[in-house]
Amino acid sequence: MTSEDHSSDNHSAADDYPAGEYSEDCLSAEGDDSDVGLDLALRPRNFDEFVGQAALVDNLKVFIEAARGREESLDHLLFSGLPGLGKTSLAYIIAREMGAECRATSAPALVRPGDLAGILTNLQKGDVLFIDEIHRLPRVVEEYLYSAMEDYEIDILIDQGPSARSVKVPLPPFTLVGATTREGQLGAAFRSRFGHLEKLTPYATSELAEIVRRTAARLGVEVDEGADEVIAARSRGTPRIVNRLVKRVRDFAQVRGDGRLTADGAASALARLGIDEHGLGETDRQLLLTLHRAGRPVGLKGLAVAIGEEQETVEDVYEPFLMTQGWILRTPRGRSLTARGTEWAEERDPRDSESGRLFG
Repeated sequence: MTSEDHSSDNHSAADDYPAGEYSEDCLSAEGDDSDVGLDLALRPRNFDEFVGQAALVDNLKVFIEAARGREESLDHLLFSGLPGLGKTSLAYIIAREMGAECRATSAPALVRPGDLAGILTNLQKGDVLFIDEIHRLPRVVEEYLYSAMEDYEIDILIDQGPSARSVKVPLPPFTLVGATTREGQLGAAFRSRFGHLEKLTPYATSELAEIVRRTAARLGVEVDEGADEVIAARSRGTPRIVNRLVKRVRDFAQVRGDGRLTADGAASALARLGIDEHGLGETDRQLLLTLHRAGRPVGLKGLAVAIGEEQETVEDVYEPFLMTQGWILRTPRGRSLTARGTEWAEERDPRDSESGRLFG
């Protein structure tokens, strides 16, 4: 690369990341259908390859060893936390460590109890049933799981009308692993049936840098010193985002460089994608500047209208990162900037907040 190909990351002028039509798919922690096969290949296959969540992993190793020693199925597990932190990977690793199969589905696909009955009756002894976004299960399906989890049996209704009757069908012992981004939406009766409730937390930059190196190695890409930290620092504490950014930086390195991931090349590529040194994307920056110009706390609805996004998108996609990283606060009066967010916004939008006020 020539020096003209690199975007500077060493100053804070607003025109470093000019407003434009950036694609923010790379910063989304939600799963999608792009590069599905490659994403599966990048997932850790065992605990030795799984980076981060050290205390949780150590506990799981103990639980698994104890269950195997007793020749029992592992107790049901509920994993909570933001998207992209490794809940699905852990479910597959648990199944592999238990010498069982992992049957995966998602809550939106289970509309009726019959949808779940078909899956349950096909399980083998010791199998792991993984249900993603389990908080979205319809209440009738959730309640249908109670007897399956506790007694390993389900009721199946045969016939209809006056001749209808319920038949109990035994199930082999299995382990239900649920993943949720909103644990509070699970009913207390459902949550209490899980033997283990574990929360995954955002990753440290050093852990993400290790994931960068592992991912690059699997992709057959050489990583220069410092490039891993550049990518890790912009990955919003999320391994799924790390993998996406590595693949995008690899594209720039292949076309505009010599194929190696360098620190300067990674910074330049990510700047072209609209991702700054803090991991902020274009919408994040719009949101922070909107709050700064408002001069007071702003409600979710008003904030969503101001930045042109749906309320659910603001609340589920942008706010979690901005709150956990100390950029904004959620107060009874609305969303407001923290001291960190205010300092950042003043550097990029130095106008007086009264003259730039958006909300009256």
